Amino acid sequence: MRHCLFLDLRDDPDLIARYEAHHRAVWPEVQAHLRAQGVTGMQIWRLGTRLCMVMETDDARFDAARMGRAEAADPRLVAWETLMATFQAPTPWTSPDRKWTPGALIFDWPASDTQPT
Repeated sequence: MRHCLFLDLRDDPDLIARYEAHHRAVWPEVQAHLRAQGVTGMQIWRLGTRLCMVMETDDARFDAARMGRAEAADPRLVAWETLMATFQAPTPWTSPDRKWTPGALIFDWPASDTQPT
């Protein structure tokens, strides 16, 4: 399954550069956690201060709630998320209890059930 989530960065060129540098060297524990939770691929795109994360998951293994609980129970993952929070800001549409916010799919071409034969 594909998930598309959004988040903003603080509007500071130095912070943005540091955020990108961290993502060129993501901690091995973070990558292992993603794999263990059924994440099979992830990309983060940036336009100005807006981030778009495209995450591919194995439906049989991925559960967002379980992933959050596992993250909260691991001090190294908590440290990564705390560090990332220094760079991040909620979008104007993000509720206070969220960080990354799912977007709404409004166009899908070609849809998987309408592939040409």
